[in-house]
Parts: sequence; structure tokens; C-alpha cells
Amino acid sequence: MEKKQITYDKLYSIYQKHRKKYKGNPDSKQMCCMWSTSNPPDEIEGTKQIFEIENTFDISIDDDTCYLLYDMDLDEAALKIEEMINQQC
Repeated sequence: MEKKQITYDKLYSIYQKHRKKYKGNPDSKQMCCMWSTSNPPDEIEGTKQIFEIENTFDISIDDDTCYLLYDMDLDEAALKIEEMINQQC
């Protein structure tokens, strides 16, 4: 299986887990759906969702990148995470 597909699959699993907590969120594949869209968090960094992404991919995500990921869809986010993994190698 291609590395990008593995990253996407892992990210999708995290996305599904957190998206389901917020019943009003559609399955739009937008990363923001992992958080409440009716009452979004003031800070993204330090949330359970970000910690799980960091731990799963063994990366560190700064505040600016958290907001970038929040605004991406899953495909874009998987590519960004792959880029971050490659930069840390």
C-alpha cells in the first residue's frame, strides 16, 4: 500500500472517531468536523484531536499548522502530514 494511502487511512480513522462525537457535523471530509462546528474551540493546539494526530504520526504540530489542518479536507491534511513526517526525517 502506498505511503500516502496509509497516512490517509490513519487520519481518516482519527477523523471518524472524533467526527462522530458531534452529531450535527456532516461527513464532508473537512478536518474542522472533528470539532464542534456549532461551538468551535478557541484554540486548536492542545486538543485531543491534535494530540492524537501528533501521537499517531510521531510529529509535532505548531499553532499555525493546527489552524491550517483545521481548514483542510482530509486529502490536503494527509499530504501536509506526509510533508511534516518527511521534514522530520
